[in-house]
Amino acid sequence: MGDTSEPGRASAPEVVELDALRPDAAVLDELAGRLAEGLLVAFPTETVYGLGAAVDRPAALRRIFAVKGRPPTDPLIVHVAHVDALDGIVDAVPVRARDLAAAFWPGPLTMVLPRGPLVGDEVTAGGPSVGVRVPAHPVAQGLIRALGTGIAAPSANRFGRISPTTAQDVVAELGPWLAAGDAVADGGPTPLGIESTVVDLTGGRPTVLRHGGVPVEDLEEVLGDVDAPERRVVADDEASASPGALLRHYAPDTPLALVEGDRALVDELVGALGQLGLAARVLDLPADPYDAAADLYRALRAADGGAEDLLLAVAMAPAGLGRGINDRLFRAAHGRVVTDASPETVDRLVSAARAWRP
Repeated sequence: MGDTSEPGRASAPEVVELDALRPDAAVLDELAGRLAEGLLVAFPTETVYGLGAAVDRPAALRRIFAVKGRPPTDPLIVHVAHVDALDGIVDAVPVRARDLAAAFWPGPLTMVLPRGPLVGDEVTAGGPSVGVRVPAHPVAQGLIRALGTGIAAPSANRFGRISPTTAQDVVAELGPWLAAGDAVADGGPTPLGIESTVVDLTGGRPTVLRHGGVPVEDLEEVLGDVDAPERRVVADDEASASPGALLRHYAPDTPLALVEGDRALVDELVGALGQLGLAARVLDLPADPYDAAADLYRALRAADGGAEDLLLAVAMAPAGLGRGINDRLFRAAHGRVVTDASPETVDRLVSAARAWRP
């Protein structure tokens, strides 16, 4: 696990096209057959594309980590068809979990619950809990139902990199590492564009471990008081109850800084960096949080690897879906947050840019 060796194949993986709204049942059955044989299938959810393995195929689950270069301390989320399919995957489904399921499933909410006997250490990073959700995308739903058991799936990209929102992103990210027989189910662009919210229900007070597609305000309408820290970071060598909790995640190769301020501050930073011979590109995202979420990873990919020395992104208002977007940008920036254009701040950005491009 956590293999970062060179890729092992010269040809692109098989891409299977499916109608996003009415996927062909025979094609879904064929893809489910591959999962049952222990192969990997990348598929769209309403959030991002996932790299899936059947939850009862330990060797295939281990291959997910090797293909992604993912550390074994980072757990996987198990996707199921409906709340009643959790039997054996979790130890029990408490009342508040059923309340959340009624409100948000299918949808971009992951619940962390005590693991059941059907889930091995490969999924949970050796921990006592497992993240579970019911995806809303028809391709994901159809594939899970065709398989007849849960599919464990993280995002279908190399570990720490920008999450994929199209099948083409998956091929570009993982194609060289996938094996003969693995497949990419192309169901078109994912509609939401950022990952699910993760809420831990194993303690006395529900705790948001990752902000995402379901805003905290909506959770509070169902659960009441929720512990929802804006920024929660897990150490690289620490086992986590949730994926996406490490400081470096969702990241482009070009250094990025998250600016907590207005566009005037961004323009001031761009000017100050330009005077020192460094080119900065501003990540332009729509003002509406749902449009911004749908565009976020595409915009990061488009901006990455160009002539610029640094990327700058303006934080959104910390409410609703804006929290999830800010979380992704914070981790894409490796925690690099700026609030002013002082000489000290500019020097810090210059150091980050020059460390990347000497």
